[in-house]
Amino acid sequence: MEDTTSSGLRRSPLLPLELAAGARLIEFGGWELPLQYTGVVQEHRAVRSHAGLFDVSHLGLIQVEGVDAVPFLQSLLTNDIAQLLLGDAQYTLLCNEAGGILDDLVVLRLAPERYWLVVNAATHQRDWDWLTTQMRSQPRLVDLMDLSNATVRLALQGPASAGILQQLSLFQVSDLGRLRVTEGVVCGGIAVVSRTGYTGEDGFEIVASSDQGTRIWEALLAQGVAPCGLGARDTLRLEASLLLYGQDMDSTTNPIEAGLRPFVKLNKGPFIGRDAIQRVAAQGPSKKLVCFRMLERAVPRHGYPIAIGSKITGYVTSGNFGPSVNAYIGMGYVPSHAAAVGTEIDVIVREKAARAVVVKKPFYRAAIP
Repeated sequence: MEDTTSSGLRRSPLLPLELAAGARLIEFGGWELPLQYTGVVQEHRAVRSHAGLFDVSHLGLIQVEGVDAVPFLQSLLTNDIAQLLLGDAQYTLLCNEAGGILDDLVVLRLAPERYWLVVNAATHQRDWDWLTTQMRSQPRLVDLMDLSNATVRLALQGPASAGILQQLSLFQVSDLGRLRVTEGVVCGGIAVVSRTGYTGEDGFEIVASSDQGTRIWEALLAQGVAPCGLGARDTLRLEASLLLYGQDMDSTTNPIEAGLRPFVKLNKGPFIGRDAIQRVAAQGPSKKLVCFRMLERAVPRHGYPIAIGSKITGYVTSGNFGPSVNAYIGMGYVPSHAAAVGTEIDVIVREKAARAVVVKKPFYRAAIP
């Protein structure tokens, strides 16, 4: 069961263990969460070279169950839920009628009529309200349950993660493929394990009870896994060109603009936002999200203007130093005509233009089995 601070910030059940491991805390999405332990770059490199452990209990977990679960989810999500086999995971989007992205999430199919939605912390309550409103407006045999407070969510990420997890598990970890999920015994108790993540590395996300999650956390750290905070999570996902909701996209962003067309199945049938997305897909977006690399020493920050020539034409959505690529990198929106790889742009840093170039994504690609 989660805790709250006097200021109303929510806390993970694992916070005492995280503080004991040296966590420095910040506020994020209404939660008090570790920013770092030993340092962002050190934690980043631990994930790239070996393994790191993140407490992602701030992510919401919503269960959708019932004979009408598939048609209900099909009417709300952009990807094709009907394609999910038992034990599959899928990245998808929740959109409004105007085609704006309300959230990006992962769907797990755990049983023939039971699905879990892993949603962002900042949009958790809004997503829940949206789902319940849509459920009431449709004559569907569906039950919704918020499992967030009853569980702990961990992310074990890095090239050594499969071998480490196997030492603590009774199921065959190597049999669990990418974007697959299973229920198995970890540290002597039942957990739901998916081969998913947000770092660009091989890895696993684990859902368990609070007590069981505590045992798993302690056992993984005893195996030499580095505890990691939001700072490393951000630099890792940026190098992998993975979008962050609230920065790289929001409710005013069309999925086509954000480069998320592969996760929108316009031919699957009606869903909320489909017509608006289809119009932009047919006409072409006026702006596109691009990846860029700085050509001089300057840090691109969220909200910094992007200029072409002397004209401000876009803005930075995410930016930082990428330890694995040894460069300052970022993402941002530019006019579609300036989105081609090789296009030079200027990022306005402290009122001075710093040169950058649009590059192919991702910045970093791991050799994942």
